[in-house]
Amino acid sequence: MKKILIIEDDQIVANVYRNKLAVEGYQAEVAFDGESGLKVMRTFQPQLIILDLMLPTISGVEVIKEVRKEPEFAKTPIIVFSNTYLTNLIQDAWRAGANKCLSKANCSPKDFIDVVRHTIGDSGAIPQANPTASEFSPAKPASLAGENDNEFQADLRKTFIESLPATLYSLRIGLQGLIKSENEMTRLRHVYDLYRRVHALNGNAGLAGLVLIAHMAAAFEALLKEIYEKPKNINSSTIRTTAAAVDFLGMLFDRTPLFERQEIPASKILVVDDEVISRRAIVYALEKAKLKSVNVEEPEQALQLLAENDFDLIFLDVDMPGMTGYELCAKLRAMPHLKKTPVVFVTSLNDFDNRTSSTMAGGNDFIAKPFLFIELTVKALIYVLRARLQASRSPGA
Repeated sequence: MKKILIIEDDQIVANVYRNKLAVEGYQAEVAFDGESGLKVMRTFQPQLIILDLMLPTISGVEVIKEVRKEPEFAKTPIIVFSNTYLTNLIQDAWRAGANKCLSKANCSPKDFIDVVRHTIGDSGAIPQANPTASEFSPAKPASLAGENDNEFQADLRKTFIESLPATLYSLRIGLQGLIKSENEMTRLRHVYDLYRRVHALNGNAGLAGLVLIAHMAAAFEALLKEIYEKPKNINSSTIRTTAAAVDFLGMLFDRTPLFERQEIPASKILVVDDEVISRRAIVYALEKAKLKSVNVEEPEQALQLLAENDFDLIFLDVDMPGMTGYELCAKLRAMPHLKKTPVVFVTSLNDFDNRTSSTMAGGNDFIAKPFLFIELTVKALIYVLRARLQASRSPGA
């Protein structure tokens, strides 16, 4: 029987996968932080290590580096659980010696077992010479395996949905603490608390097969990690986006049964900015969430596209030659098919100027320059997924 070590700080996720591995014929042990994981590895002697990259005491990347330093485990396969929005962290894991990477937001228990089997084979039981028929149990039929996996995940989903009210309450308490914080130390503590809760939400939603919640949580987790590690980015813009993300997760929680096992909806986003670097930055941030966009530099060209096409979301620079973003927004609001299309201004103006001008022009939101890529990603996801939510409520949906 092959041995597998799981290093994962979320006890629910860790225990679910340990039990799933046991059912499939593997022997699995769990450690809940990086330091404990290294100690268990040396005594347990696993043939495979599976670890989250976001671990307390020692990060997943540091664990991989320590594992690779020990000759006995230099070639032991390592599978990492990752948030795909943490691109730099994933690259660090590859460089440290990881063999495979699984996305927490998209990895089902079946996917997990398939990757394990592909990496180290079956449970590894060694058959006797000339075995009799009674010494082997027949292989589980593929159809039955699929049914059992579906039932297993459906049970996980039911448990997860029942926990959502308590999860939302804890997120709102953390958000209130962040908003009311009067010094940097207190703000950081509340950001970290939110980050750990959203980190767990990402893993649990992915485990339950609730892709939309997991995807939203993954992006939100990356934003919280970014502002925690760089406190100078905790400002009115990022706090406003954090509040919007918590509120929108509440809406998703309320409508969860409608979204079982659905994928991120296709989207069409327009980006209008005369600065090429800023335009590329917005497009890059959208691509991180696999959101497709069209980008132009001239307001007049944008007007032509807007007259001929529907868009799910529009990002507008404010200060552009010939026509400001506010003027462009006022004109597109006169087009019947764009009256309710979300418009987000990207601007360097202060909050008071933004709030007044953007509202008067017909905008829905704004984000301050210079912006964090992941903040813009989170904001875009909120609007795209909210449209999906509203469509599900419409007659005949």
